[in-house]
Amino acid sequence: MTTRKIDSHVHVFNVERVSYGWPTPADKDLYRVIEPPELQPLLDEAGIGGTVLVQAADHSAETDYLLEIAEAHESVLGVVGWVPLAEPLEAGRRLEKLARRRYFKGVRHLIHGEADPDWLVRADVLEGLRTLASFGLPFDVVAVYPNHLRHIPRVAESVPNLRLALDHLAKPPISGGPSTDAGSMAGWEAELAAAAAYPNVYAKLSGLNTACDWNRWTPEDWKPSVDAAFRSFGADRLLFGSDWPVANLAGDYRRVWEATLSALESRSPEDKSSVLGGTAERFYRLD
Repeated sequence: MTTRKIDSHVHVFNVERVSYGWPTPADKDLYRVIEPPELQPLLDEAGIGGTVLVQAADHSAETDYLLEIAEAHESVLGVVGWVPLAEPLEAGRRLEKLARRRYFKGVRHLIHGEADPDWLVRADVLEGLRTLASFGLPFDVVAVYPNHLRHIPRVAESVPNLRLALDHLAKPPISGGPSTDAGSMAGWEAELAAAAAYPNVYAKLSGLNTACDWNRWTPEDWKPSVDAAFRSFGADRLLFGSDWPVANLAGDYRRVWEATLSALESRSPEDKSSVLGGTAERFYRLD
């Protein structure tokens, strides 16, 4: 049976309704209303059957907005929203309501915006993650190497029934990219493998274009990172995500999609099917 193709990492923005820390008015290409109808022709061209919307603001108003968008557009299969994980009791109260919503499929917090690089492993946050796991919902980790990836084994061990997805492969330090000075590729790969040793940890092949030189990247620049991801996770724990429209900062949807297909070219049909849709179906328990 052919698995439908799913883009597991899409954003929408409505600056007229929602307050964002980023983008800001200086980011003119993104600081506007960007909603599913703008993406739909690109999904149709790529043969993608559905998307997962991912939060971009740490407050409930945006999550409510994302759920409204999901209910209004057939292309949206699920929403990764936000709850106050550092306040476990309040997070539990919010999750009791959100878990009843058909399209609510997980939680994310902009940990890369926290001043404390160890925010993810604070006692209150780990308790919030245990609360999240009790609802059977996963957590998207905006891990940026090297500050966050090293914490994933501790989280996975502390909350073993919580599914975790590493967004954007934790931004590997690809040569020429904005994270080049953050650490070595060998160090990133070692930490990625340590995280992947826990079966509840998954990773997204997403955001790699913005980890490269924004103006000069080619699909070949992705190859070491993608190969490392396959060695660590295998296809059954990897998900494709475009990171649209943020991806437009370093290309566009078509270019990211074609680069992803190029990166998967040597893989088996079964592996391609998993990465391009099957893993997302299982990870987010999509209808």
